Amino acid sequence: MTMLELCDISKNYKKKKALDAVSLTLDNGIYGLLGPNGAGKSTLMNIITGNLRPTGGTVKWNGEDVQKLGASYRALLGYAPQQQGMYEAFSGRRFLAYMAALKGIPKKELGGEISRVLSYVNMTEAADRPIGSYSGGMKQRILIAQAILGDPKLVVLDEPTAGLDPKERVRIRERVSALAGDRILLISTHVVSDIESIAKEILLIRSGRLLDHASVGDLCVKYHADCLEEVYMQLFREEEKPEHEKSFT
Repeated sequence: MTMLELCDISKNYKKKKALDAVSLTLDNGIYGLLGPNGAGKSTLMNIITGNLRPTGGTVKWNGEDVQKLGASYRALLGYAPQQQGMYEAFSGRRFLAYMAALKGIPKKELGGEISRVLSYVNMTEAADRPIGSYSGGMKQRILIAQAILGDPKLVVLDEPTAGLDPKERVRIRERVSALAGDRILLISTHVVSDIESIAKEILLIRSGRLLDHASVGDLCVKYHADCLEEVYMQLFREEEKPEHEKSFT
């Protein structure tokens, strides 16, 4: 059993509080992170992955501060950001080899590991083409592939199905679901259907605060909703409106 603990995590940017005392404990399974734009989802993921230091609070992995674990924590982490900042001249295979080297994957395991993740995201046939020739969805699949290199125990995916057609979204959802077993997966998305059927718990965040977290079933009962989409709209309807339609009472 693995465990990730967020203990009173806060993050301030000048006068803005991006995260406000977020506390949470995650163990093996898939967690969906839902909230409107600007809710603090990306800030929270960047703190979990060590790309950003919190203003206050501690992230712990199996009871130990991740800042003290350092490289050993990064070795068990896989992260696919939403921003597709990639080496356009590299082929998909070369990019994965580069990322595998950064992760310290032994050379003798490199070929097999790259083949495994390419197959996992349905990119084997396009692996030797330059990334610059890929569609947005293909780039997204390569980002997911690099995130699961080395069989990490903590995988963080930011909008993993962005740019994918419906068929590929279903495939990625199935592949992500199959990863769950003995690891923690945190998935941020705006597509509620991508996580409704596979998430162990849904984390609902607004204005930097964790509003609620529970299973889809429990949330539907609590908010008298028929589905997760209805829960989402109840909690975030105002934030999702166009600016000119928002009430200012």
